[in-house]
Amino acid sequence: MKFIIGIGGMTNGGKTTLTNRLIKALPNCCVVHQDDFFKKPDQIEVGEDGFRQWDVITALDMEAMVNTIKGWQENPAKFARSHGVNLTVDAEASGPESTGMHILIVEGFLLYNYQPLLDVYDQCYYISIPYQECKQRRSTRTYTVPDPPGLFDGHVWPMYLKHRKEMENNCNSIEYLDGMKSKDEIYNQVYQSIQNTLLNSL
Repeated sequence: MKFIIGIGGMTNGGKTTLTNRLIKALPNCCVVHQDDFFKKPDQIEVGEDGFRQWDVITALDMEAMVNTIKGWQENPAKFARSHGVNLTVDAEASGPESTGMHILIVEGFLLYNYQPLLDVYDQCYYISIPYQECKQRRSTRTYTVPDPPGLFDGHVWPMYLKHRKEMENNCNSIEYLDGMKSKDEIYNQVYQSIQNTLLNSL
């Protein structure tokens, strides 16, 4: 059985922290990080706001991301082994004869704004935090390409608001999570939700 979980959320909301805990707790679990599909800095356009457009879907090679997810769907056991995931005995078989559970977590900030991906998720989560908290967390992060002055208010936050509205119009199966709760509370909420869904789908 194959099961795909989307862990979406705004910048610095806690997506990666949650994902890393779930990977350790769920059986035969692989992950695809949307951030791994950013284009090179010289391919990122400068927008009307004066900033390089990092926080838009065109900054990402979404076709490559979709192909990576398809690779997992076609042979999750092979994908898992190639990514160093230790499989349980019943999941070692690949192809139609495999009866084991295989889980893929797709993690990123624009998971629900790309039409070809909307149908792949079995369960969708989205973590959000208030403006001031998000700005404060972002200011403490070190990025490969450092944030220029004014980027958060001039580009990051406006794009978040735009994409949030778009996402809510496109996808009505998202379970929203309060990123201000403790890491344990968020993890327990999502883990229980996933377990309930998996039990009901058996």
